Amino acid sequence: MTLSKQLLILISVLFLMIFGINYVTSVNNIRSYLQVESEVHAQDTATSLGLSLSPYIATETDPVMKAMMNAIFDMGYYKEIKLVNVDGKPLITLVNDKIFEDVPDWFVKVLPMKTASAESEISSGWSVGGTIYVTINPGYAYLKLYEQAKSAFYYSLAAFIVSMALLFFILRYMLLPLKRINEQALAIAEGQFEIIEPLPWTTEVRNVARSMNEMSTKIGGVMKKLNARLEALAKTLLLDDLTGLNKKSSFETDMKQLFIEHSDAFVYLIKLDGLTGMTKEQGSDVIDRFLQDCADSLKQVASDFPTVNIEVYRFVGSEFVLLARSIDAQHAEQLATALSLALTALAEKYHKSDIAHIGVVPFDPFGTTASILAAANEAFEQAKLIGANSFYMRERGDQAKDIAEWKALVFNVVDQNEYKISFVGTIADTHTGQVLMQEAFIQAQDAKGDLIPIGTFVSVAEKFEKIVELERGVTEQVIQHIEGQHIDYAIAVNLSTRTVKNSDYRAWLATVLTQHRAVSAQLVFSISAYAAAKEVKVFKEFIKFIHGHGAKVILKRFDSQSMSLETVKILRPDYIRLSRDMGNGMSHEPVKRAFVETMKEVGDLLDITILAENIQADEDLALIKEIGITGASR
Repeated sequence: MTLSKQLLILISVLFLMIFGINYVTSVNNIRSYLQVESEVHAQDTATSLGLSLSPYIATETDPVMKAMMNAIFDMGYYKEIKLVNVDGKPLITLVNDKIFEDVPDWFVKVLPMKTASAESEISSGWSVGGTIYVTINPGYAYLKLYEQAKSAFYYSLAAFIVSMALLFFILRYMLLPLKRINEQALAIAEGQFEIIEPLPWTTEVRNVARSMNEMSTKIGGVMKKLNARLEALAKTLLLDDLTGLNKKSSFETDMKQLFIEHSDAFVYLIKLDGLTGMTKEQGSDVIDRFLQDCADSLKQVASDFPTVNIEVYRFVGSEFVLLARSIDAQHAEQLATALSLALTALAEKYHKSDIAHIGVVPFDPFGTTASILAAANEAFEQAKLIGANSFYMRERGDQAKDIAEWKALVFNVVDQNEYKISFVGTIADTHTGQVLMQEAFIQAQDAKGDLIPIGTFVSVAEKFEKIVELERGVTEQVIQHIEGQHIDYAIAVNLSTRTVKNSDYRAWLATVLTQHRAVSAQLVFSISAYAAAKEVKVFKEFIKFIHGHGAKVILKRFDSQSMSLETVKILRPDYIRLSRDMGNGMSHEPVKRAFVETMKEVGDLLDITILAENIQADEDLALIKEIGITGASR
């Protein structure tokens, strides 16, 4: 119940109590007044009538007495007027038994009034000639009391309604700053650090608002510092210190985008196989300058093809890679030739004839990053057989046939439910060892019984819009597994961008989560951090939908370039699972450790659980525990 309602009820109760007491007191006072007035009126009437009848009482049958009594009786509110002689014999009796129907019986019973009576002796000379008795009719007093009580009630009710209406609007106005403070607190919880201006005029509320502003400012400052720290660490992790080129992690991220887009591209693997000989002959300064010149040459060649999107990376040591997107085979060969010429010129600069070779392969949308690099390495070996600083370019082959075969295989497996779900990647609590989460992993076989590369299988399913049906089936099996095995930890279900966008899947999922509400909290829908960063609005709405049905969301493969801190604040997932590259090697790479520590602080501020993936070395796991990461897989 809101504070305004509580205050409204409290003030209403107090008002009713005061009104009730005053009302009862007022009615009783009016009743007492009316009763006293009736008694006084009865006595006055008896006295005056006795004096008026005194000259005529000697003759008991004198008609004047009856005429005078009738005149008085007709003018007042009397129940009975009776004249008796000195012997107590009634001479004249006037009676009025009028009943006032306007006065309800319950009112008479609740507020009983004593019937007012009075008497007066009538003198006849020096002796008593008779006695006059006057009784007031209480109906008139009840009628007047009832009208007064009813009038007071209606006036009080009207005053109560008007007062409550005014109080309602006054309270809303006075408590409006509290609503703003509540909205500010919710905004802070959502990662939006707003300030209340102007400050409320009520002293107590003003102090609370000022405190909230200070807290919001401080937390916002902390988040800005953490964001700046993450950006600085990301640059350190992404860029090669010597050449300034992007590292291998950037290449892998860009490849993820290619797999999502299924666009045309070529990968150029450049290995400086002549570097080993130069290292024996030259000092480290010359070698460093040579690698820098090589990087500059590669960037220069890339700039000579302005219509092609080309990125240059340095992997390790003497290994460089170019990724050329939106390029056909003819221009890809021209680029390879330009690279070969640039390397030849570089070799002449350092008085060498043969320093490098280039392996070129087209992007395979149904392969993996590792398989494409392996193919590029094979092409590199072929280039070594051709000549100095030469290149070898692999052709795409009969890819149309391969796609048709893959499509038929994937459709058959999904339609016939010929896939199995295994539960892998167990994430355990870093302190207790208790299982926190497992991941549902799809396994499928071809006609020969060989396992199908799951990356290619999922890629084909997504390309031909079969992925929604596949991931729906996986979701059903996971729910059955949780209920059938009575497990008490979470299961992560991988979802593609296409499935997240699919309205039919969402409608179906809403029904399923409602039917299986008991296990909905154990369902964790896993989405790629990179994919979510590309379509923030879509994934924000999906995460809100999942939370509305009691399930949870994890962002997987989170690294230094997949998503900004601002995007994390917008999406607000339940879990973030760092990429395996971020968690491994922390013990001897201070930058990685600083990144993980910063993410832990971000998780604490935004109430997001941070997890690590595939930690191999014991010293890295010990560091994960020391930092306070909740869980990790090995």
